[in-house]
Amino acid sequence: MTTIDTSTGARTGAEVLTWSRNLLDPALREAVGGLPESMRLIAGYHFGWWDEHGRPSTSDGGKALRPALALLSARAVGGDAEVAVPVGVAVELVHNFSLLHDDVMDRDTTRRHRPTAWTVFGTGAAILAGDALLCRAFELLAPFGQTALRVLSTAVIDLLEGQSADLKFEERGDVDTAECVRMAEGKTGALLGASCTLGALAGEGRQDQVDRLTEYGRALGLAFQHIDDLLGIWGDPEVTGKPVHSDLSNRKKSLPVVAALHSGTDAGRELDALYRKENLDVAELPHAAELVERAGGRAWSQEQADALLTGALHHLAVSDPVPRPGTELAALAKLVVRRRY
Repeated sequence: MTTIDTSTGARTGAEVLTWSRNLLDPALREAVGGLPESMRLIAGYHFGWWDEHGRPSTSDGGKALRPALALLSARAVGGDAEVAVPVGVAVELVHNFSLLHDDVMDRDTTRRHRPTAWTVFGTGAAILAGDALLCRAFELLAPFGQTALRVLSTAVIDLLEGQSADLKFEERGDVDTAECVRMAEGKTGALLGASCTLGALAGEGRQDQVDRLTEYGRALGLAFQHIDDLLGIWGDPEVTGKPVHSDLSNRKKSLPVVAALHSGTDAGRELDALYRKENLDVAELPHAAELVERAGGRAWSQEQADALLTGALHHLAVSDPVPRPGTELAALAKLVVRRRY
């Protein structure tokens, strides 16, 4: 089995995220600062930079995983992280465009330990702010050429298709596991894969390196969604910034839920009956979570995430990365998949 040299003095996954955030933030603030005032206020609130009145705040701005993948991918192929900063900003803007819209569609009232933007500024305003972030992302990527623009455009379309499927699943009782996996590959895997692709292109990597890092990112993206779905049921609100059992209260057809519904177990059938109700009472949510676990959904998602991590690390190793950023990409992948829930 191919392995990556770990004797490189590389940083931990958490340290990489801090490094990436410090490198990214000035350029990200500059990109948002150029938006019209109304959209700038909403975007800055969403990023945690200020409150709803524009007063400085120190709220959580998220992990900035996608920019970290872009910056490290550029370094992994022998390029400079600084050259890839506009790419990192672009993928972070796209990610947050999707979050602003996602919160509206899911009617989520909390993100990153504070009220969601749409609950503060209104639905239409939050949607427009998200649209502005998407436009700015493509503007930043334009100097990297048509190939980079096509990579991001394809990823956004895949993300939107995944989100569309996710919404439709809430109205259907016959969603199977394969469909749910395809949805997650688009909704989450596409942008993580594109982050690695764009970083490797910015670093002028060989085509085989670009291809392998893309596959690393896509596999990591699907693993990330498995863990995110587990957090959506069992996550600590102090860590996730969302209410406990939030996905169950929305009757989301997440990966562990769909696996449980198709388990052929008594617990799975009882969960199916609960999900067919008009609304789930708050008192029913812990029982629904227990049914997902008893039906095997929790264990299945964790096993899938672990297997996807192994696959991601294989793709990374055979991409022939520069040792230190290669080791840091491996550490970042392990950090993502081993989040506590």
